[in-house]
Amino acid sequence: MLYFVYMKHKSGFVNIIGKPNVGKSTLLNVLLGEQISIVTNKVQTTRHRIHGILNSETHQIVFADTPGLLDPAYPLQELMMKSVSSVFEDADIIILILDIQDKNFEFEAIFDKINKIKCPLFLVLNKIDTVEKEIVLSSIKMWSQKIKKADFFPVSALKNINIDLLLNEIIKKIPYGQPYYGKDQLTDKSERFIVEEKIREKILNNYQEEIPYSVQVVVDSFKESADLIKIYALIFTERKSQKNIIIGKNAQAIKKVCTESRKDLERFFKKKIFLETRVKVSEGWRKNEKKLRLFGYN
Repeated sequence: MLYFVYMKHKSGFVNIIGKPNVGKSTLLNVLLGEQISIVTNKVQTTRHRIHGILNSETHQIVFADTPGLLDPAYPLQELMMKSVSSVFEDADIIILILDIQDKNFEFEAIFDKINKIKCPLFLVLNKIDTVEKEIVLSSIKMWSQKIKKADFFPVSALKNINIDLLLNEIIKKIPYGQPYYGKDQLTDKSERFIVEEKIREKILNNYQEEIPYSVQVVVDSFKESADLIKIYALIFTERKSQKNIIIGKNAQAIKKVCTESRKDLERFFKKKIFLETRVKVSEGWRKNEKKLRLFGYN
């Protein structure tokens, strides 16, 4: 009987790749109906491969958001790109997302893998709300000549245009099978990870230049009761001068980050949040493999 039920149930991995700022995280969030991946207007916002899980009685789709493709300049970026390469190993569907105005794809090694994959390939042309219809049609024609086996989906993740069409096709193409995760699970990441990312998102939005990229957030304590979650988080920077900028004059800058983070976390966890942060220095952590491992970059 159990086997018969699972023969009617679909389950699969849908892995999303693309260049920075093309809308990978926005697409994941709109497909899930929940903000799992943080979204900012800065490149390199996503550092980890993040699974978001969409459940219904008839299917479970495990979406993977990945860091934006880049040529790595230091060990942290090298580890980020390794997580991108892994998407070809377990995918039931690959989504390559491009900006509708993109004319080329600079990453030849990834492009070669894309053209050799055996699973379905969905080429999502995002941000169609920003251009005329003629540009959409010419973009589809251009990319169909470069990638022969793809199904094309012009969408706007931000405006939720054609997302239902994309999701319906994903459901059609994923295989039959039992769920990989619990049916009430939204992501494979821990609650601590969600907190760390929410805080880092606010830092990305509130600081300029190199400051946001030099920051790592670590939740040191997460204690939950019936109606309150008490969180103590450490914010690491690479230099003392960066620490002073993060804190700001009279601690106003860090207070703003904490207030915005707390409000977001209360919406996500649906509980009151007590959030306390402390800023510390970890010299050169982005280039130190031992420190990267301690911060969870494996």
